[in-house]
Order: sequence, then structure tokens, then C-alpha cells
Amino acid sequence: MNHTVYDLAMLLFTYSFLAWLAETTVATVKEKDFRNRGFASGPFCFIYGFTGVLLTIVLQDLRDDAFFLFLGCTVVSTAVEWFTGKILERMKQKKWWDYSNKKWNLDGYICLQYSLLWGVLGYVVVQYANGMILGLYHFLPILCRKIIVWGLTGIGLLDLTGSLLFIYHMEKRLPRLFQWSRKMQQWTLRLGTGISQRMDNRIRRAYPATASRDEARAKENTGSCTLTHLFWLFLIGALLGDLVETLFCRVTMGVWMSRSSLVWGPFSVVWGLAIALVTALLFRNRNEKESRLFVVGTLLGGAYEYTCSVFTELVFGKVFWDYSGIPFNLGGRINLLYCFFWGIAAVVWFRLLYPRIAKLISLILRKTGRLLTAGLVLFMLADIIVSVLALVRYDSRANGFEARHSWEQAMDAYFDDARMERIYPNAIPQ
Repeated sequence: MNHTVYDLAMLLFTYSFLAWLAETTVATVKEKDFRNRGFASGPFCFIYGFTGVLLTIVLQDLRDDAFFLFLGCTVVSTAVEWFTGKILERMKQKKWWDYSNKKWNLDGYICLQYSLLWGVLGYVVVQYANGMILGLYHFLPILCRKIIVWGLTGIGLLDLTGSLLFIYHMEKRLPRLFQWSRKMQQWTLRLGTGISQRMDNRIRRAYPATASRDEARAKENTGSCTLTHLFWLFLIGALLGDLVETLFCRVTMGVWMSRSSLVWGPFSVVWGLAIALVTALLFRNRNEKESRLFVVGTLLGGAYEYTCSVFTELVFGKVFWDYSGIPFNLGGRINLLYCFFWGIAAVVWFRLLYPRIAKLISLILRKTGRLLTAGLVLFMLADIIVSVLALVRYDSRANGFEARHSWEQAMDAYFDDARMERIYPNAIPQ
């Protein structure tokens, strides 16, 4: 089923509101006092809405396989919850929820019982709830649908902006926007109980685990995992990933084959992003047992590769890898053997490679300052943008569309079919 942008936006706000209603109700009953569980001032838990939309887009082709749909929902939802927890903690050095007292938890952000619950809820969303919600939505006139979506989008953006201003104590820079956010907060609280309270108190009461880390603990947790280091990890990971895949093709198939994701240079974006993400997410857990790193790497790697496969196919109209001929594959997008490779890679990365590469990055930054980093960032941005344009034009040429705009003509001149086939030999039209 193909969903429009308006459909996805409606699902986002619907699930955000339903999740806010459910979480707030459960917390209020449990504490015997009103608890507003939303991060934003309005009645929305946007992370749930985002997850619902992500599951809708990524897991559509698993609807006919109940087990793998449930498994996919479990893994993707858990990954989103973990990633969100990490991001929120890095924003203000606060932990917004804590499952440390539950069995089979990882760093207090995720635990087995909630992961299984997310799997069940995700299955219901993809299999049943989407159709019901969109069925009701499509009963409305088209103009009415658009007005609702744009209205909710405007409210949501203003709400999130005001909440972020409060979190970072920047209320004085945009006082009118912050004032609007506070009015939304008061309206939301009246919706629940008629009680108005400050956002900071609301967050602390809703999430008792929210407590600032002391400076020494914060420094230890973040270490050298800054944005600059993450960019260098992305760059080095992209280079190493392209090298590994090229050698693997040579050994297994006896041919030298380009495995680059970009038109300029030997860079595998999938590997680069994987290295940067796994380092950011598992940085505090890098000294865990190898078995734990392997299991987490296997699950996250499989979910990541599956998501990348769906994304590239939807955006570029090409299938860049197909594992249909390998046993225990899932839609040709991932297979069990390569998922194990992701787990092994996580162990090798943190035990052998990362400590040495982190020292190398620190040395480079000491020698060159920020100048080299800034230059490489600009180059990689240009490389990614040109690669995206070249791939979009490559797909449109394959579908018989003539070049009408100047950028399309430039792509035809510099990146014709012969060159694109050399760069992306495995890109199969879809």
C-alpha cells in the first residue's frame, strides 16, 4: 500500500496523541495524581508517532509474514527507543526513563519485556490500525484533510520549538514563541486535570530517573565521542567498509567490483553511518562482555541494513543488494549470516579497532586543528548531494524521462549510464 505524505503525517499525529493519552493515563493511575508524559507542551508523544510511521514505511512488505513482522517491529522499535534515550541524555545529561530495575535491560534504556510489547503494538499498527485510521481520514473531503494536517504540523513545530527553548534556557531569545508554548502547556494540563504546572516540574515528576550527572560522570560517559569524532569515524568507517567489501568480492567472486556509495572516492555510506551510530549508541557499553556486544550488534545491524535497503529502494528506485540466493534471508534485504557478521564487527570494532582509531583521530585533530575537518565535511556533503542527484537522474533515465532542468543535463553529461554502471554495478532497477 502506497501512503501519501498527508497519510503519513496523519498517522504521526494520531499515534503521538494516542500514545500521550495512554502513557499519561497509566502514569496518573499509578501515581494517583496527574502525570503529563509528553516531552512537548501539547498532548503529543512524538517519538511514538515517528516510530509508527517508520514501521509503516519500512515493514510494509512483511505484512504477509506474521512472525517476521512482529520481529521487525520489535527490533526497530527497540532501536528507536534506545537511540532516543541516548540523544535525550546527551542533550542535558539527564536520563528520561530508567529500566535498570528490570531484568534483561541494556543500559536502563531498553528491556526485554517492553521490547516484546513494542513488537506486539507495532504488529497491530502495521497490520490493522493504519487501515482503520486512514479509512476514517479518507472519509473527509480532500481540502479538509489538508487543512487538518497543515494545522497540526504548524502546532507541532511551534510546540517542539518552544519546548526546546525551555530545555536549553533560551526563553528570552524568542519570548513570543515561548509564551505560545506555555499557553499550549497550560491547555494540555487543563485537558487532563485542570491543573497548571511548569514544564520542568512536569518532566521531573513524570520521569523520576531524571537527574543531572555530575561533571566527572558526564565527561566519562561522553569521552571523546563528540560530533567531530563521529564525523571522522563516519569517514574512516566508510573507507574501511568499501575496502572490506571490495576485497570480499574479489575473494568470493574473483572480480574487482566497485562497492562505493558515492560518485567521488571509495566511500561506503552504509558502513560509515553504521560505525558512527554504533559508536554513539554503544560508547558507554563498549567494555561490556563480547557476547553482549555480539547480540546487540547482530540485532541492530540487521535492523539497520534492512532499513537502508528499504530507504534506498524507495528513494532511488534501485536495489543495491539482494540476498535472495542466500539461506535464511528476509525479503532479500538481510540474511542471518550477514547479521552475524554485524555482530562480529561490533565486537572487533570495540575490542581492536576503535581504541587505535580514536587515538589516530585525536592525533589528526591536534596536528591540523579544525581546518582539515571542515574541508572534509564540505567535500563529503558535496559528494553526497551530487551522488543523490546522479542516482535520481540515473533512475529517471531508465524510466525514459528526458532531461528538462540544468542539473539533469549536467548529470547526463558527467554521469552517464556507463559511468553509473561502473560505480554501482549491483544497482538493479526496481
